[in-house]
Amino acid sequence: MSVQSFDKTLSRKQRLQEKQRRQLAVVDTVDKAEAKARKAEVELAVAVTEAVQVFGDEQSASEGLDMPVEAIRRFLGMAQDEAAGADNVAEVSDKP
Repeated sequence: MSVQSFDKTLSRKQRLQEKQRRQLAVVDTVDKAEAKARKAEVELAVAVTEAVQVFGDEQSASEGLDMPVEAIRRFLGMAQDEAAGADNVAEVSDKP
């Protein structure tokens, strides 16, 4: 039985439900991948922050990591934003 003849045996409602199920599955997969990418980016930001501390400054870290200074600064900003967000969450959870 081909896919076309199978689709024709389903009602419009069933075809719509199947299409929605597939769409939701794809959206879920993309959401999970975005979350993993975000987590990896934050981990990279933390590693770059540590590298700047070890190398002494942004320029030295840029040379040591073979990464543009602009990228170093972007990751430093991201790490600061994450730290500020974590501080805000801690403050909110500490309030009665």
